[in-house]
Amino acid sequence: MHQTRKGKQWYFGLKAHIGVDSKQGHVHSVCTSAASVADKHLLPDLLHREERKVWDDGGYPGQGEAIRQAAPRAQDMTSRRVQFKNFVDELQKSKNRVKARVLAKVEHPFRILKCIFGFAKVRYRGIKKNHHRLCASFALVNLYLHRRQLAEAKA
Repeated sequence: MHQTRKGKQWYFGLKAHIGVDSKQGHVHSVCTSAASVADKHLLPDLLHREERKVWDDGGYPGQGEAIRQAAPRAQDMTSRRVQFKNFVDELQKSKNRVKARVLAKVEHPFRILKCIFGFAKVRYRGIKKNHHRLCASFALVNLYLHRRQLAEAKA
């Protein structure tokens, strides 16, 4: 996904990793990486150290120690594996279903970013410029999410 020209490497794909408050739904942290970087490597950067619970999907297996180091008081609510060689753990499957309801709040800011603000493709060469654009865009997403509360407070 890169092209070299005169010794410079250009990246045309990136991933945006966000930390979302599970109660309010606002984005509190944004990390940007190359598309080839796994989600689990940026987990400590997404935590703000005051979490009570950390809700993660299946992309963060075995990250309990990283969660404890980054947020010592946080409970690990990562979705666990349910399908094994000989059986399916139905109890864990139902627990994961409950966790998925909370994890859906993370997808909502991405929907607003893409559908309302039109963020479909990267605009700049390089991750740094695109990261700054994502930070500004997610700030607008937070304002959009809380526009009613802001209007009520103003009135």
